[in-house]
Amino acid sequence: MTRLELIAQIQIKKSMLCVGLDTDMDKLPKGIERTIDGMLKFNRAIINATKRYTVCYKINTAFYEQYGAKGWQCMEATLNSIPPDCLTIADAKRGDIGNTSSMYARAFFENMNFDAITVAPYMGEDSLKPFFEFNGKWVICLGLTSNAGSKDFQILKVNGKHLYEQVIETVSKWGTLDNLMFVTGATKASDLKSLRSIIPNHFLLVPGVGAQGGSVADVCSNAVTSEGGLLINASRSILYASNGEDYADKAAEEAKLLQEEMSKYLQ
Repeated sequence: MTRLELIAQIQIKKSMLCVGLDTDMDKLPKGIERTIDGMLKFNRAIINATKRYTVCYKINTAFYEQYGAKGWQCMEATLNSIPPDCLTIADAKRGDIGNTSSMYARAFFENMNFDAITVAPYMGEDSLKPFFEFNGKWVICLGLTSNAGSKDFQILKVNGKHLYEQVIETVSKWGTLDNLMFVTGATKASDLKSLRSIIPNHFLLVPGVGAQGGSVADVCSNAVTSEGGLLINASRSILYASNGEDYADKAAEEAKLLQEEMSKYLQ
């Protein structure tokens, strides 16, 4: 999906919602078997219930990789169930020496045909360059994350700047507005405004809304652009909105609430 196509979907749906398919087999609702087949059934029901409210789905690969070959098959079947008008993200956080990254890029961009992949920039430009070589695909680089351990490295000062600011400023030169996004956590909303001074027009993937405590209002008021410029992710608050047989209906209600709130910033 190109940048223009993504912007068009944001305007059509009046939404910047990204639904995270971090499906935990142990949390599947009543009536769904806690098996690989049950996960896929659940995922498809969630996708069908939320597709009118979201412009993006993010599959956290670890939730599928843990089950080996059958898990990968479930992930691919889930990916193939996502409507073509939604951006698809492999939340895989890859990043390794060049030839290894080339294999990762081929796996997720050619074999499975995701639109985007999350990457870790610690090993430098040559570890990310192979991902940029695929036309029409997106690299989503970790910037400022929402986990507690982010303070261990990301906010350290380097040459008078926080490390995450140096990372974002440097990586922004490796890609373009058409193929590069950054991960910036919703629980760090107060920092989003300053980040916009470094990358005013890049799309941001913003996890942490809902169960992690981030709010749509804080994120949008600090980082929305005239094009939207945000993919605001919610996972657990949508996936597990209900533990009963009405789980899909409740997921739709939660997605709709988030979409309606986002729409206020897309007038």
